[in-house]
Amino acid sequence: MNSVYIDLAIGLVLAFLMFSLLLSGVNEGLVRLLGIRSKFLWAYLRDTLDGHKGRKSIPSTIAEVFASLPFRRDERPAFSAQPPPVRNSATSWTGLLYERLREIDHGKDGRTSIASIPPGRFAMAMMEIVTGEGGVPAMLTKLEQSGSPLYRPLKGAWDTAHGDLDAFRKAVEEWFDGEMSRLTMLYRRYVRWVIAALGLVLTLVFSMDALEYGRAILTDNAIRAQVATTADGGARSLESLRDKCPEHPADPYGCVTEVLSAPAFVQMVSHAPVSVRIPEGGSPQWSWKGGDWLHRLISPGHWPGFLITFFALLFGAPFWWDILRRLTGIRVRAGETSGK
Repeated sequence: MNSVYIDLAIGLVLAFLMFSLLLSGVNEGLVRLLGIRSKFLWAYLRDTLDGHKGRKSIPSTIAEVFASLPFRRDERPAFSAQPPPVRNSATSWTGLLYERLREIDHGKDGRTSIASIPPGRFAMAMMEIVTGEGGVPAMLTKLEQSGSPLYRPLKGAWDTAHGDLDAFRKAVEEWFDGEMSRLTMLYRRYVRWVIAALGLVLTLVFSMDALEYGRAILTDNAIRAQVATTADGGARSLESLRDKCPEHPADPYGCVTEVLSAPAFVQMVSHAPVSVRIPEGGSPQWSWKGGDWLHRLISPGHWPGFLITFFALLFGAPFWWDILRRLTGIRVRAGETSGK
């Protein structure tokens, strides 16, 4: 009996792991395709350096995460392969910063692909801007006159440094490091909402009922056990299998073989609106099952299973991989984790 429940647990965990990996892959693909990380960073820099006169570029609501940030006006600077200019030609502080970060850029679709700026590199870029602006006091005056939000943190760093440029650079580096940590936490918070939305879509597209899947695993195990029990029992022992295979009463073993050839996991993913079947020696056969799929979605009996699947996907692939390792006793060797 214990082995039955262990098989059930492993089957469920494995399914949740596979779909969590699919969910992570879809999310990462969208992030890369739309350049979300880079857009998020430069939206923050626009707010921090230029201010936009009160208009925020960084998302402030969940709706902006899904609608505004991916598709609205791209705040990233246009890509340029030119080295930093001797004289400043940019019209904004964000442009001045980008001019000094070009060497770490890789152009894509006409916009910068920079999605991460090391704090030390940011501090050095700011020191280069300071030199071009005629010193820290002169730059602070221009920042104050332009109403840049950057004025207050840099003014505080300059006051703390007491005129020491090296101390000023270190203070700017520490400030930017803290800002990047805060931005990372904000990005992860918004990504959770994206993951939740994608998880809901994935659950509904495949109409994945975790409770139904659990029953399918138990059914598979029960049929296997009954086949093993009746294999040597003669014709009379086949009577109990005939009830499970009313479509093939004359050949219960053939029916059982057909059932077990489509394991529970395959059955779980077979309820999508479009399915494919590859017969022996034939080409793939696509079929539309939109009616059955819609019927499953509107059937209240499936909703508890949908909810369990949805919340399970929110835990993420690392969580389910750890659970699977604990259940199966899988051990990762130290040489593999270190890349040796």
